[in-house]
Amino acid sequence: MQTPNSSSITQFLLLPFTDTRELQLLHFWLFLGIYLAALLGNGLIITTIAWDQHLHTPMYFFLLNLALLDLGSISTIVPKSMANSLWDSRVISYAGCAAQVFFVFFLLRAEFYLLTIMSYDRYVAICKPLHYGTLLGSRACVHMAAAAWATGFLNALLHTANTFSLPLCKGNALGQFFCEIPQILKLSCSHSYLRELGLLVVSACLVFMCCIFIVVSYVQILRAVLRIPSEQGRHKAFSTCLPHLAVISLFAGTSFFAYLKPPSISFPSLDLLVSVLYSLIPPTLNPLIYSMRNKEVKDALRKLITGGISKIIKCPSSTL
Repeated sequence: MQTPNSSSITQFLLLPFTDTRELQLLHFWLFLGIYLAALLGNGLIITTIAWDQHLHTPMYFFLLNLALLDLGSISTIVPKSMANSLWDSRVISYAGCAAQVFFVFFLLRAEFYLLTIMSYDRYVAICKPLHYGTLLGSRACVHMAAAAWATGFLNALLHTANTFSLPLCKGNALGQFFCEIPQILKLSCSHSYLRELGLLVVSACLVFMCCIFIVVSYVQILRAVLRIPSEQGRHKAFSTCLPHLAVISLFAGTSFFAYLKPPSISFPSLDLLVSVLYSLIPPTLNPLIYSMRNKEVKDALRKLITGGISKIIKCPSSTL
């Protein structure tokens, strides 16, 4: 559907994973499984950390914030895609697309800033353990987490307002299964889109600086870990930090590629794969990588579950 300008666009058409009805239903069930896994994992982390007083430490405070961001980001993307597959539709309203762009950019950008803060937390815990309570007090942790959320919010507001102020005259079909800024810029008929590209480059430079900070932090962590005399201590430090670094690498690499890749290497199947890697995989795997392998979290979760079961068992007997 060709339109002369963006004022006449009332809806966008998202890219379907497939046109075959059976495969559409398969996509629905696959995304439902991913979504339920993300809801369960992140929901358990939030509940466990909030419930157990022993987990009220800086590391777990940041984990709780990460779980909240993961829940928000995957809930912004997956339900709409599932609904479209279930009802054999491609449509998303103009306002819905703008909201999706805002929340995806806000939550994913805030998550990257939070991952940067978490690398600093691991650096202080391993390299400066005697100063951990001073450098990462409760007030400092709240301020850092609030800065991550606020910076992501302001970035998203700026990019969303700028993107949807552009004149669009190349149709309303997006080459992605959710609303994404690079796909909307392809519909622009004005050189004004270069302004948004410039903002994306500036944002990418900021993210790149965060990457440098993370790399420097982990170089220092690696040097400190190699000086630990006991093999058990080295193994514990590596098991804590390496998953963090792996998630950051996947998240940052695919995000950079999605937003800054040249148009010459952009085609639907590659765009779909990259978007799944940076938008769906981290929120689903973060609970497993960060917490379910952590002994303290597993112990607290076990206590929470057994306590809940015991209450359920006692309640009927107390009413008899």
